[in-house]
Amino acid sequence: MAAAMELRCWGGDWGLPSVHTDSLIVLVYAKFSGAKVTVSPIDWTWKTITASVPELLCGDSVVQEAAQILNFMRKQRFNADYELTARQGADTMAYVALLEEKLRPALLHTFWVDAENYANLTRPWFASRSPFPLNFLVPSHHANVALSRILLTKGEAPLHRISEVEGKIYSDAKECLNLLSYRLGTANYFFGNSPTSLDAFVFGFVAPLSKANLPSSPLQSHLRQLENLMRFCDNVLAVYFSSDQPRPPPPVQDTVDANLQKLTQLVNKESNLIEKMDDNLRSSPQHKPHRADPKLGLTAAKSSTPA
Repeated sequence: MAAAMELRCWGGDWGLPSVHTDSLIVLVYAKFSGAKVTVSPIDWTWKTITASVPELLCGDSVVQEAAQILNFMRKQRFNADYELTARQGADTMAYVALLEEKLRPALLHTFWVDAENYANLTRPWFASRSPFPLNFLVPSHHANVALSRILLTKGEAPLHRISEVEGKIYSDAKECLNLLSYRLGTANYFFGNSPTSLDAFVFGFVAPLSKANLPSSPLQSHLRQLENLMRFCDNVLAVYFSSDQPRPPPPVQDTVDANLQKLTQLVNKESNLIEKMDDNLRSSPQHKPHRADPKLGLTAAKSSTPA
């Protein structure tokens, strides 16, 4: 019997099981492969600044980083790629490398470096899910890490400042999205009718961009023009995560139905009682209907006849 698996990650919002790209990749791959994973959000704990997420705990094993966690799941016989050919496996590696090189820097800039998005969406969200005093430290810590990563990967000479690399970042990201849209075409998934690890990676990268209420994002505007990628995200959410959405508790509706049934029974009982009283009144010897005077009736009839 396989050991229980626990996944530590950032929690969800915007209609997503997690707002964190790498956490989303692991969560959706677990759904694709049928792995039973207990999700433990790090929200509201001191791990918001100390934990490296996503982090998978299974027995004595602790695995970090999305790619390593997916490899670990495959070794546990939870493999969504077992039907892929060698060519498709190579294509998967190429597209994942493309996502990391072209799209991740733009996502980091969109959520953590863009001043308007950071002030109105990213910083308030992460601060509200971190305990005091970490709510002052967590957002700025992640923003600094994001900026450093962008400059490390894209700040080669002669581009050394973030304002100088911004145009290149978004140009590469739009090109990446276009290639993904072309590769997906009209299919539900990237390799036929069953989702694979490539679908998990694409969903993890694209879904936050498609669902977040960003005040400023030319990249989001570009993505929304690629209808098949938007439909891909909606389809994955509907098929694999719709049952995870909170639903109204049934006891409330049961109570309403019970009260309505009691009220209906009471009204019916009162109606039957009134009918019985009317029947008794009609059958009483003291209650006889007045007979109309035929002369009065005739007179009235004549008076109503037009001249």
